[in-house]
Order: sequence, then structure tokens, then C-alpha cells
Amino acid sequence: MNNRLKFSHILLSIGGIVLVAAILLFGVPIYKVWQQEMTGKAELSRAEQNRQIRIQEAKAKKEAAVFEAEAEVERAKGVARANKIIGESLNENENYLRYLWIQSLNDGNAETIYVPTEANLPILEADRFSQPKKKGAE
Repeated sequence: MNNRLKFSHILLSIGGIVLVAAILLFGVPIYKVWQQEMTGKAELSRAEQNRQIRIQEAKAKKEAAVFEAEAEVERAKGVARANKIIGESLNENENYLRYLWIQSLNDGNAETIYVPTEANLPILEADRFSQPKKKGAE
């Protein structure tokens, strides 16, 4: 009986080894395929999330650009109104403009403005700056 027990024990051990080998031979490739499938699904999900993030960022940039454009239009309207007010007030106050002109002449910062002729030739008065001042002119 003892031999029979040893024999059945050996058969069970061999059967267990064969069973483990069969599981490893068939189970490992199936596990690798399953693992790659899960990795692919995770990458696809990550790519979809990144795409959604980029879409949301683009929408936010577009919305910000629209608001910035509206703000720029409002600033331009304000500048236009201010220019209109200044233009109307100066148009009706020629005496004030004349006063400002006289004040600028009295400041001592006289400027010479050269206006080109029809042929775009310079005015020939420019040489007066190169001549030394006469003693009596001061």
C-alpha cells in the first residue's frame, strides 16, 4: 500500500506540475494581451482627456479675445467722444486758441517750421543758423 501511496503522490505531483505548466503556457500570453488592451484603453482615455483640455483652453482663449475686442471697442468709443468734445470746444473758442498761440510764442522756445515748396525743395533760409549773430542784435 505504501508503494501505491507513493505512486499516487508522484502522479499528483506530476499532474500538478503539468497543470501549472499548462496555465503558464496559456495564461501568460492571454495576460499579456489583456494587459496591452488595458494599456491601450488607458492611453486612449488619456488622449481624449488631453483633447478635451485643449478644446476647453481654446474656447477660453476665444472668449477672452472676444471680451478684449469688446473692451477695445469701448475704449475707442470713449476716445472718439473725448476727441469730439475737445474738437467742438476748440472750434467755438478761437480766442482761447489764439491765447495759447501767443503764450507759446512768449515762452521763448521759438521753433522754426519749414514747409516744403511745390517742388519739395528746401527753403533757402536755412543758412541763417550758420551765420554768427551780430553784437547789436542781442
